[in-house]
Amino acid sequence: MSSAIQNIESAPAKPLQLTEAANAKELLQTMPWLPCTLTLDIPVVHFTIRDLLKLAEGSIVETACHHTSDVPLRVNQLLVGWTEFEVIGDRLAVRITDQA
Repeated sequence: MSSAIQNIESAPAKPLQLTEAANAKELLQTMPWLPCTLTLDIPVVHFTIRDLLKLAEGSIVETACHHTSDVPLRVNQLLVGWTEFEVIGDRLAVRITDQA
């Protein structure tokens, strides 16, 4: 073994710990190009494989949400808030009603 090769012990990397929301926001602002997935979770109860196989254009699926219920809003599967549906012109939209 060459004398130029040294056995160097590296310290384990410490995980980044964000204790304040301001630090998290600052970190996110450095990566505005990063893609994320935004989802709205609408529960559909008593839905079966039979129901799935019957789905066709024009089918209506009843949800467990009352039309005035807030709908969970998630970013990359992390709950970030609650929303309600609204209609803007001919578009369906959501208004954020509460943050998680």
